[in-house]
Amino acid sequence: MAEQSRKMSLLTLLQLLLKKTDEDHLLNASQIGELLEQEGISVDRRTIYKAIDSLTEFGIDIIQKKGSNSGYYVGSREFELPELKLLVDAVQASKFMTAKKSEELIKKLENQTSEYKARELNREVFIRNRMKTENEKIFYNVDDIHEAMNRDRQITFRYGEWTVEKRLVPRKNGALYRVSPWALSWDDENYYLIAYDREAGKIKHYRVDKMTEIKVLDQSRFGKEEFANFDLASYTKKTFGMFGGEEAKVTLLCHNRLVGVMIDRFGTDMTLFRADEGHFRIIVPVQVSPQFYGWVLALGRDVVIEGPVHVRTAYRRYLQDALENYEVRD
Repeated sequence: MAEQSRKMSLLTLLQLLLKKTDEDHLLNASQIGELLEQEGISVDRRTIYKAIDSLTEFGIDIIQKKGSNSGYYVGSREFELPELKLLVDAVQASKFMTAKKSEELIKKLENQTSEYKARELNREVFIRNRMKTENEKIFYNVDDIHEAMNRDRQITFRYGEWTVEKRLVPRKNGALYRVSPWALSWDDENYYLIAYDREAGKIKHYRVDKMTEIKVLDQSRFGKEEFANFDLASYTKKTFGMFGGEEAKVTLLCHNRLVGVMIDRFGTDMTLFRADEGHFRIIVPVQVSPQFYGWVLALGRDVVIEGPVHVRTAYRRYLQDALENYEVRD
């Protein structure tokens, strides 16, 4: 019983130090004794010193500061405050998480630092008005997909689309999709499944928050050859807004001021060369889609699609169709 009590004292002491100390907030032996007393644990100073030594030997970075403001605090932790802020930002920005799940995760992240620094994280939390999925089961979806990939199995699921009534309803009258999952990607703040569709004979992607009724099958996956040299980074670079389309090597004539924009989009390994004093050309693989055309349009006169001819022609048609909505009518 004494051994069990000693272990409880150690654990309670560790929790107190983790929660109530940092480099700006120290606890001396007397204060520690008072806090332990509040938890129903009565110990003398000597016992506290031994317990701190035991925790230090175990690997906890407990630092003793001597002088007028003497005491103990936990130094290095699993996560530093800037790292936690980065993680909180990512959780807040993630549209694939519900507001409820985001708040739960941020609360857990707050527990990774002292209660004083946790307030800094709490002040940065603005979730309610952000775009968030309403699919509470997304975490279970991700877990099911990982299970299928780890077991080399196919999956089936139903896939949704939004209606004008703002309801997510199954596509294809609720028909089951059957694919071989190979990767998960986080793009534009959404989670995507990258999979091989054997019936279509090609790689496809799906928004995970729009997937329901996922079932892991007993059948092995297809698409091993297609994914043998699959480059996820390259795939997401050429897929605009994760909308698929015909893949083509597109030549763009760009103003020099857009070098940074193009590097941000396609990376430094793209083919780039100077066209004249004020312009450069790039040749990049893209999946041609309305989203790609919309991206080019947003850059205005500073970007021209030079080729191939069928992409340039399709872009001109895209612009003409858009202009028809703004024709002056009597």
